[in-house]
Amino acid sequence: MKKLRIGIVGCGGIANQKHMPSLKANGELNEIVAFCDIVEERVVKAAGEYGSAGAKVYTNYNDLVNDPDVDVVHVCTPNVAHCPITVAAFAAGKHVMCEKPMAHNTEDAVKMLDAWKKSGKKFTVGYQNRLREDTQTLHASCAANELGEIYFAKAHALRRRAVPTWGVFPDKSLQGGGPLIDIGTHALDITLWMMNNYEPLSVSGQVYYKLGRQADGPEGNVFGPWDPETFEVEDSAFGLVKMKNGATIYLEASWALNVLKSMEASTTLCGTKAGAEIHHGGSYPKDELIYNTVEHNTLMEKTISPAGVVDFFEGGASAEGVREQKQWLLAILNNEDPLVKPEQAFVVTQILEGIYQSAETGKEVFF
Repeated sequence: MKKLRIGIVGCGGIANQKHMPSLKANGELNEIVAFCDIVEERVVKAAGEYGSAGAKVYTNYNDLVNDPDVDVVHVCTPNVAHCPITVAAFAAGKHVMCEKPMAHNTEDAVKMLDAWKKSGKKFTVGYQNRLREDTQTLHASCAANELGEIYFAKAHALRRRAVPTWGVFPDKSLQGGGPLIDIGTHALDITLWMMNNYEPLSVSGQVYYKLGRQADGPEGNVFGPWDPETFEVEDSAFGLVKMKNGATIYLEASWALNVLKSMEASTTLCGTKAGAEIHHGGSYPKDELIYNTVEHNTLMEKTISPAGVVDFFEGGASAEGVREQKQWLLAILNNEDPLVKPEQAFVVTQILEGIYQSAETGKEVFF
């Protein structure tokens, strides 16, 4: 089988923690032939660790996307750079995997969709949490209609005090926001995917700048102290999404919130036949999938507790990351749709932007 030739744009945290190790684990399907980063030291290091023989290094993404030896471009940059790089890659005839979220606003996401449709190439967004064992199992249940009509759901992305203190996470100009756009995006993605509902009607939201900018805010943070003077984004955000079919989704996201139980990339689903909850991250060392139903006039709970994996903060290829890359590479090679479709990722961006807009205006935002 032909090996796809990959080019990596952005050789920072997410490239080292997910993309490059997971691509390496699928070495029979690909080779990384080109790397780009504005910091030359990072790109040289990445090429030395993950590159094929003679791998090229660039500091300008236009040089990489126009390299004829590159088939697929992975965009692993801060959020505001997703659009221009993706659009340039499609114009150059490349397939594109863009790290989540698709874009920091809907306007850029529309440009990315338009460029993709004109290109005839494959496009996906990095929502690897769909590939966990618990999410795959629950999705199979939803697809089989075992929960019935899912009319209420909660998307959970709560950290007690786990503010990322590296990279550009607190920089609003580069990221577009804080925990809502960073980890709330994963929780919303898996919730919409379970419901198979991508038609939002409106959203109301509120964001808070309470703990991040307090002088004593850095105390107790899992990743060490942050600088309140440069903490430009929200520390928590909440949204209520109404869907066109009458269903409702409550989304909660925080990097810092005085709450006892924390979880992220988790969901609660309430259907007409049964309910289900996924508990992942934070307070849960092992992933939990719990169904609730009625059997023989008795309330029942069914629990599945797979071994689970630790979220990748120190690098290495997680199981879901490896599966994510394999299905993406095979989608290109077999000319199939990837698991995460661009249109689905677009709706996530729409809703997230709607929450920010609602919080700013104090009004419900209609789509």
